[in-house]
Amino acid sequence: MKLKIPFYYHILLFLGLFLTFYLWDIAVSNQKIDFVFSRMYFFFNVGFVLSIFIVYLLNFYTFCDWFLNKKRILLYLLSITVSLLIFAGTRYFLQEVVVFKLTGIHNYGEETRKIGYYIRDNFFFGLPAIILSSLSYLFWQFQNAYKQNQELLLENKKAQLQMLKSQVSPHFLFNTLNSFYSQLILKDDKMASDILVLSDLLRYVITETEKEEVLLCKEIQFLQNYIHLQQKRFEDQLYLDFEIEGNYSSEKILSSALIHFIENVFKHAKLNNKDERAIISIKIKEGFLELSTFNYNVGGENYSSTGIGFENLTKRLEYTYKDQFILEKTAENNTFKTYLKIPLKK
Repeated sequence: MKLKIPFYYHILLFLGLFLTFYLWDIAVSNQKIDFVFSRMYFFFNVGFVLSIFIVYLLNFYTFCDWFLNKKRILLYLLSITVSLLIFAGTRYFLQEVVVFKLTGIHNYGEETRKIGYYIRDNFFFGLPAIILSSLSYLFWQFQNAYKQNQELLLENKKAQLQMLKSQVSPHFLFNTLNSFYSQLILKDDKMASDILVLSDLLRYVITETEKEEVLLCKEIQFLQNYIHLQQKRFEDQLYLDFEIEGNYSSEKILSSALIHFIENVFKHAKLNNKDERAIISIKIKEGFLELSTFNYNVGGENYSSTGIGFENLTKRLEYTYKDQFILEKTAENNTFKTYLKIPLKK
């Protein structure tokens, strides 16, 4: 998950750091006032703080994002050495090359400018920049995760409220459907079977969708029931290939993560032309689920965006799976494709 941090935050932080360091150095150095405000003294301090700032940004936007964010702690610890070497090289260039050309004075003496001593000494001075950068990254990561969690809780509350508004005594509804089923089972087996499918579908919507995670077998059964009832609506004019590959039993996934794609196919796709068949494919392999859809669009249908539902689903996927999922959508000519790959939990 990429952190969206305003860059001015880093600028303000290091302006404050530079001012603090400058005043602290004045207070403890016991230097004469004319030397403190000299160009040389200012240049050396700018070079030092600028070196810290560069390593701070490098660690924050690169190594923290590559390793710390993905909990690759060993690799991150190894990257600290790289950051410190870059700090030493940057400081040497700014102070011992650039400032020397401007003032004719070195910050380090001739002996202490030797590479071995210089690197060891600057490991000590560069480490606070890396610690500050790491703590800053973790703080913003916590803030983002907390904000995202609050947004998801709000979305769930809205969804639950909407569900409550749409429910007209679920128990009464199920009892009524069971009554219809009992009356029809001896007269019309086909109709009775469809009512049973409808009852299972509604029960899943009411009892399972409010959960964070559900069993994959239940989610797939829900999709099968949904498609079964849609086939009744289209009668013999539904041209859709629906396939499931792979084994699954106790795996879990984010609830209602798949139905969004199936609903969009039935909402926007051209399904009554046998030469333009829609495809829904689910594959379970190597601990991942892959869902692919392909369909021709209804004439005039704008499929460049899948609306608020797609945005909400993306947020839920990011919160649950972090950077372990793939979600793609492609609109080409009059066709639309989606692809989702998510890890399965035991």
